[in-house]
Amino acid sequence: MKRMSYTSLDQRLYADCLPRKPEQAEMVIYNKRLGDKLGIDRLYESLSELTAVFSGQMPFEDTAPIAQAYGGHQFGYFTILGDGRAHLIGEIKMPDGQIADCMLKGSGETPYSRNGDGLAALGPMLREYIISEAMDALLIPTSRSLAVVATKETVYREKPVNGAILTRIAASHIRVGTFQYAAILQDTDVLKGLADYSINRHYQSETEQADVYKESKYLTFFRAVLNRQAKLITRWLAVGFIHGVMNTDNMAISGETIDYGPCAFMNTYNPKTVFSSIDTRGRYAYDNQSYIAKWNLARLGETLLPIIDDDQNKAVEGVNRVLAEFDLVFAQAYAKEMGAKLGFGEPHEDDDQLISKLFHWMEQYQADFTDTFRDLSLGEVNKLPFYQNSDFEAWHAQVMQRQMQSHTSRFQVEKAMRSVNPAFIPRNHLVEEALLFAAEKNEMDNFHKLLKLVLNPFAYTNEQLAYRPPAEGYDENYKTYCGT
Repeated sequence: MKRMSYTSLDQRLYADCLPRKPEQAEMVIYNKRLGDKLGIDRLYESLSELTAVFSGQMPFEDTAPIAQAYGGHQFGYFTILGDGRAHLIGEIKMPDGQIADCMLKGSGETPYSRNGDGLAALGPMLREYIISEAMDALLIPTSRSLAVVATKETVYREKPVNGAILTRIAASHIRVGTFQYAAILQDTDVLKGLADYSINRHYQSETEQADVYKESKYLTFFRAVLNRQAKLITRWLAVGFIHGVMNTDNMAISGETIDYGPCAFMNTYNPKTVFSSIDTRGRYAYDNQSYIAKWNLARLGETLLPIIDDDQNKAVEGVNRVLAEFDLVFAQAYAKEMGAKLGFGEPHEDDDQLISKLFHWMEQYQADFTDTFRDLSLGEVNKLPFYQNSDFEAWHAQVMQRQMQSHTSRFQVEKAMRSVNPAFIPRNHLVEEALLFAAEKNEMDNFHKLLKLVLNPFAYTNEQLAYRPPAEGYDENYKTYCGT
């Protein structure tokens, strides 16, 4: 069988293992648009073949599957992990020459299962499918979902549920936790090999700037990862997305959003919003996500110290210097994202005050995050009673003046705003309703209707209106779960 490029690394970073083969399998949903983009349909002509591949019954392009080893700080505490219920079954060469991983999730036990059954339930796999595809439609870097296959087996969690396997496509599955695992092996060659592989796969052009900075290419690599992560978090914040479990094993080196477990979109604006059932202290709350990203990056920097410089003091100084750049990179990216949402064009020095005033007003009046920006984008706020108060009116007058510094007409302003402000997000009550019908009643109609809407979030159509409003009071006790 063919070996994947990742297996060129030290064998301690992965384990050869085969997915579990369910006796029966049925395709629940197949992402044909993504399949066409990846060229999957050229490899497999029939739905039965696709089902066999994405259930682990048949190998992907005759490739030898593996499970990857990694560690992770989970809620601040380090532990040894690894793909306990996932198998990397192949690598796909994209039209631009880049490689993408093809992974099965819920495909059975591996050497890293830690007494787990290695299986997954249909509901959580469909959640990852719809949320990851919604994130892609919102133009946010993300892993993608190619298929969900029902295994026709019972999986035992709090109660018996239907089993399933998700096929995930990602730029790679190399995580901060992968570097943490390599670091604890205390073998510089292993660490350097992983870093070189990551650079060649994701950061070749960026690390060519090492000579400009007069520094180690591994420090330049650290800066490149930092830049992508800072910008990724601003994209999350711009749509009210809360990842829910930003452990270091859930932070991809590529800069993609990965591992959709207890994730959700915020409705009523509250910066302290937490939806994860296990995040009892708010570590991964909406407004804490940038801090946690920086904290995770510090853990990555620690792992790179031995290969950045033989002089540990110099290596530490370099990592701290680059890490200190995070706040500025994040602030600039945040100003650009939020400024675009408000129709500002290029950022100005005083924009942060206008942005802060809006969010203060939204929190005070319990405004809906998505609808506030949608209404502003449609120019409807003057007609709606909710916005008829002196605080908002004074702010809006300032904003309208600021908008015309970058645009020539109100039409141009609103058109620009509609291109970045979604009219529709996967509302929590709609997601749960779709998953309930799909996972427990075997009815996919609600899921497909919701999927159609989330795939076109900037459409501003009448079709969205019936589904758009949040369910009043729904989020007050709403909890999401890891699905493990």
